[in-house]
Amino acid sequence: MEETSVMLALGGIFLSSFVVAFSGAAAPGPVLSLTVAETMRRGFWAGPVIILGHGILEAGLLVFFFLGLSKFLSNPLIPAILGMGGGLFLVSMALAMLRNSFRIPENSGPLREGVQFYHPGDASSSGRLVALGILTSISNPYWFIWWVTVGLAYVHISMGFGAPGVILFFVGHILADLTWYGGISFFISHEAHRIRGRVYKGILVACSLLLLIFGVCFINWSIGQLCSGGLV
Repeated sequence: MEETSVMLALGGIFLSSFVVAFSGAAAPGPVLSLTVAETMRRGFWAGPVIILGHGILEAGLLVFFFLGLSKFLSNPLIPAILGMGGGLFLVSMALAMLRNSFRIPENSGPLREGVQFYHPGDASSSGRLVALGILTSISNPYWFIWWVTVGLAYVHISMGFGAPGVILFFVGHILADLTWYGGISFFISHEAHRIRGRVYKGILVACSLLLLIFGVCFINWSIGQLCSGGLV
């Protein structure tokens, strides 16, 4: 009976982790805008590789938790600094993306004809996408706040069931991200032959403007946090 209860609890950790993470992944954010833009440029594998970077960052955060550094991470100065630096990063990336979008001829043929698709074996492209996945994730102060509140609570509960609990929590969390963003990448890459220059340009402009809005909002939020907390 006790073993059955443990198995049910572990299943609950996995399922609830997947559902909570999926609801968060489905919300619009910088990672979504990046995934759409890079998938249109590079094909299906862009999404999963970006999420690989996202997962590496979150695995590193788990290591911080295990080392007992959660009190350090709860310092209100940290999300404010991340929001400021991340906001500036997103603004610069948005402006670069916007500039590149205007180089696309509106009368060009289907997207697949003008894009150099890559596979994960391309080390330079994969490394760039992994880095973008890490930087875009950490640029969002709300991602950090989620992890030091909800995420940390999940970790504490999971640790009560030893390594299997923590592993199932993390697998459920990452699987939700991979399911959502991988699905988006699959849909976009599958329909790439229908997307022509004008539509491609419009989508990239929309993605860049969203990144710009997120960046400005994060900078504004960080300034408010620093001022209201007497940190500046």
